[in-house]
Amino acid sequence: MEKLIEEYKQDYVLLREAVEGLSEEELHFHPAPDKWSIHQVVIHVTDDEILSTHRLRKVLAEEEPLLLSFDQNAWSDNLGYELLNLEQHLLLFQTLRASMLPLLENLTPEQLERVGKYPDGVQYTFKELLKLRTQHVRDHLAQINRVKQAYFEVRM
Repeated sequence: MEKLIEEYKQDYVLLREAVEGLSEEELHFHPAPDKWSIHQVVIHVTDDEILSTHRLRKVLAEEEPLLLSFDQNAWSDNLGYELLNLEQHLLLFQTLRASMLPLLENLTPEQLERVGKYPDGVQYTFKELLKLRTQHVRDHLAQINRVKQAYFEVRM
């Protein structure tokens, strides 16, 4: 569990490093018409973190709570991700993660096994949800690197 918490702590630093020094052109570059820019990816990761922090807390606080998903494309399209402030969202991500650390560092084995359920019947333990959090960020860090690569290939 210590390794998982350490990964969870590192995600902000990795996200920050992934965008450090990028120009506005690089941040807003779309590798294809239907693909997100790095800017949109960071805003998405933060929006997802808002909801995921809520899910994690809900699983710790309630008995087998109902967990809900969201339509990430609708959020990106309808909330104007390209217009939102990247720095504010990075700081929000950092704050959300920091707010969870006291809870994570004091979890009991029983709390790790608490369950939340989605409307389709799929259920996850707290520990599984936490693993999904770090994996989600790692997946999007890989996406950011692919967008960077595509940008440099177009510019060469």
